Amino acid sequence: MTNNPPFRLGRRTVLAATVASLGCALTRPLLAAQPGVAFDPALLDRAIKRAAGLDQIHALVIGRNGAVVSAEAFRGPAVNRAVNVKSVSKTIAASLAGIAIDRGVLRGVDVTLAEAAPGLVPAAVDPRVRRITIADLLTMQAGLEPTSGPGYGRWINSRNWVADALRRPFVTEPGARMLYSTGSYHLLGAALSSASGRSLLSLARDWLGEPLGIEVPSWTRDPQGFYLGGNNMALSPLDLFRFGELWRQGGLWNGRPVISAAWVEASWVPRTRSPFSGDDYGYGWFLATAKGHRIAYARGYGGQMLYVVPGLGLTVVVTSDPTRPARSDGHVGLLNALLTDDIIPAAEMA
Repeated sequence: MTNNPPFRLGRRTVLAATVASLGCALTRPLLAAQPGVAFDPALLDRAIKRAAGLDQIHALVIGRNGAVVSAEAFRGPAVNRAVNVKSVSKTIAASLAGIAIDRGVLRGVDVTLAEAAPGLVPAAVDPRVRRITIADLLTMQAGLEPTSGPGYGRWINSRNWVADALRRPFVTEPGARMLYSTGSYHLLGAALSSASGRSLLSLARDWLGEPLGIEVPSWTRDPQGFYLGGNNMALSPLDLFRFGELWRQGGLWNGRPVISAAWVEASWVPRTRSPFSGDDYGYGWFLATAKGHRIAYARGYGGQMLYVVPGLGLTVVVTSDPTRPARSDGHVGLLNALLTDDIIPAAEMA
């Protein structure tokens, strides 16, 4: 990934939106002129055709003000089939952390990992490990050598993922800067599980799946049985749309709070910056601007993207081939362009 101007998330982004009241799979675009769901039809059609021409894209969902306007699987699974959303899992885990704080399972973001889940911290670790807070994990500012990238294989082949992540050398001080690391989110997920006495899968199904009416399949677990906190969760594009809509509506679903408005607001405050794209990062969300609009987005390997543009009422989901890389100056850049050059203008011109 490379640094990029105003909408730095890689220069191009696509919006995917899922139905708030769905039940069937949509395999062709659904273009509906609904009250309050306006798009310029020619620009929207251009966006869909442009997406269809990107051979790495699997599916695209576009919605406005809660209604799905287009949902199509160009290739790969249908839009109602669960797919690996890769590191979008981090955004889901961050949401569960916020709900845990709302419910008093965690005291807050300033509590340390050692206080929240003392049993997770090995005895023989650098003393700085005991200074790592929940906020440091949420923003990937733990300071420890990352487990992502070149270090990922060695990490997941270790006998204890939590201990291995905590015994890595410090690259910088806790809270100093973002070091993109799935290990930080695995520690967060393990802390949630330890503090609640429940698995991360159980929390995800109870706190998000049940109120949103979405399926949350089981996913990867570590040798100690902790579900992977920052990777490999699976949701259908339509269910991911619902998750995005929850955030666009300030944590409400069908008028009822699922995530507190305070957590939504706190999560979308810039707290650090990606060393790759240059975009800001809050609690589990990348943050950027495009054409004067604030954008929050979740990103997973291969081009699994969830974009929320609150000022335009937009939620957009893109799923892509999970086996192919997607750099900010490559496939993700093309997705960002789809958002900024086609989807946003289609909403603005309506």
